[in-house]
Amino acid sequence: MFTGMRNLTWGFRPKIAHCQEAHNGYLKRATTEQLLEVFNKYATVEKQGEKYINSVDFLKNYIGILNEPSSDLDSLRLLSGIVDTNKDGLISFAEFQAFESLLSEPDALYKVAFHLFDINGNGEISYDEFVFVIKKTELYLKIPFNLDSQFMKLYFGEKKNRLINYSEFAQFLHDFHEECGTEIFRIFDKSGSGFISANDFQEIMLLSKSHLLTSGVRDNLLPAAGGGQGVHRVSFPYFMAFISLLNNMELVKRIYLNASNENRNREVTKDEFLYSTQVMSQITPLEVDILFTLCHLLHQRAGKIIYNDLQSITPEQYYKEIHNRRIAEIHAVSSPSDRGVFIQVLESLYRFTLGSISGAIGATAVYPIDLVKTRMQNQRAGSFIGELMYRNSFDCFKKVIRHEGIFGLYRGLLPQLIGVAPEKAAKLTVNDLVRDKLRQENGDLAVPSEIIAGACAGFSQVIFTNPLEIVKIRLQVAGEIASTKKLSAITVIKELGFFGLYKGAKACFLRDIPFSAIYFPAYNHVKQAFADEKGYNHPLSLLAAGCIAGVPAASLVTPADVIKTRLQVVARKGQTTYNGLVDCAMKIYNEEGPRAFWKGTGARVFRSSPQFGVTLLSYEILQRLFYVDFGGSRPSGSEKLVSVQGAGDGITPSNPDHIGGYHAVLPILEGIESKFGLVFPKIKSEK
Repeated sequence: MFTGMRNLTWGFRPKIAHCQEAHNGYLKRATTEQLLEVFNKYATVEKQGEKYINSVDFLKNYIGILNEPSSDLDSLRLLSGIVDTNKDGLISFAEFQAFESLLSEPDALYKVAFHLFDINGNGEISYDEFVFVIKKTELYLKIPFNLDSQFMKLYFGEKKNRLINYSEFAQFLHDFHEECGTEIFRIFDKSGSGFISANDFQEIMLLSKSHLLTSGVRDNLLPAAGGGQGVHRVSFPYFMAFISLLNNMELVKRIYLNASNENRNREVTKDEFLYSTQVMSQITPLEVDILFTLCHLLHQRAGKIIYNDLQSITPEQYYKEIHNRRIAEIHAVSSPSDRGVFIQVLESLYRFTLGSISGAIGATAVYPIDLVKTRMQNQRAGSFIGELMYRNSFDCFKKVIRHEGIFGLYRGLLPQLIGVAPEKAAKLTVNDLVRDKLRQENGDLAVPSEIIAGACAGFSQVIFTNPLEIVKIRLQVAGEIASTKKLSAITVIKELGFFGLYKGAKACFLRDIPFSAIYFPAYNHVKQAFADEKGYNHPLSLLAAGCIAGVPAASLVTPADVIKTRLQVVARKGQTTYNGLVDCAMKIYNEEGPRAFWKGTGARVFRSSPQFGVTLLSYEILQRLFYVDFGGSRPSGSEKLVSVQGAGDGITPSNPDHIGGYHAVLPILEGIESKFGLVFPKIKSEK
């Protein structure tokens, strides 16, 4: 019923449709039926049988911005005009749907900005339209800079009667951003000396370039003025280089990664960085000097930088919240300074719970491999029992299915799941806890600290691991001997008693402590190597990192695992018995040779590697889906794109009615400020 309702004047509708088809993988479009349902929910105006949304209500109630009673009406009308193409204060379904399509475009930020200035809706922007909008910004209201400069005439013509199309406007907006800073510098440089004071520099940056300033840079503007040498004035070249550096921080990151061979933790010197900039000549030596000055002021690194230093300087990008999809999001504290003992305990409980679930998922996925590994390790030579039952791991796998059925591969799974939940939870929680305690103030964690955290995690898990392992192993090998007596976990526990459950604990310590000390640092570094240029880890990269890190960790501790298995299994008649760790190691060596210590290495690697890969993948994905902010650290690479500063800073697109392209509406409106510096008054001025 809404087809052809109003004549839209976006100016390039066919192009939008073409781009959308190619861009569907980026932001999924909503269907007409879904949009119509949402539209009718907010449409409160009816004219001639057709429904409309009041344009101001659209921003306040649906988008969720400028919704205070004291909000500036001029700003509301200006922003609503992006959607209200007929400029009549009403938004039809056709306009509502067209804006959703626009938001789904790959260059949506520039197109939304274009429609902000295209007041007449004719697909082109005149000088008068541009000036009208610019004069509404907070910057112009505070510093009325020259809008009749030679720069403006180059774009709009000498008589300022030339119209600019979308492509030209995108370039103009980028160039105007820089020209604006130059004009303001001229205003403050009253003597025409080419210098301004450090205080003027700070004021200009806060007024005209605040969208480029992170909190660390904002707090260090005065110390950074003049190169951090205590100079009380700033030259025009330094001013331009400072702005250019902040605008090109993504390029700076790529230069760093080139200099460090993709290692985000390697310290890069100024000389190494300068050498790397020769490949990308857009960064000047003066900009490099400013970069190292800022890094020194923020992180006290004399002449060296790491990747995290760059993150603390990089202006946040407008689109960085679009992809964050969470089932739940809770903020336990408003800032890290609010972290008390109770909050830290809650954080550990949160990690413990997610670790339990992750451990159960990982254990179930690889349990058949674990059963084969155990039976291969328990197979003994040098006794009069007879020939070996299994030739290799694959032979063992086939015989278990043939004689015990497919469910024979899952013998002992129930106690495994009961025990593995607290075991893996303890390991993951303690590792995270110790890493947090050993982390430096700037967020760095040295490799020795990573090893210590992993070792502590391995130590903590033995309290759960040993009882679990001994019960599991005895159930797993029970199927090797034909018996009418059915063995259960309860029976094994009764036979062993409390202290018997910790038989072989020394070997367990010998295995689990070095395993975790190797595994967690390896996982962290492989994960960082697999992260994209923004530091984000795709789930597949997490799985790959977890599996790869498990290979050296699992294989190198196999001898300790063999000794533990022999100590915990009940020796059958005729088999060698062992009296403790050393006795077991010596008898295995004397009777079976050194190769016996590596029995089941393949099965152990094929079990532990994917198990920890699945476990760590589940653990990190669960933290992304069920996000709780305790004010502490988060897994690195967990945020594909981060939130932004700007008009809606702190506003999260939590309205469930934001569907399809409207998922991006808040980040894009914020991007009008964070990328272009177009800040409009939020509160109406007192006159």
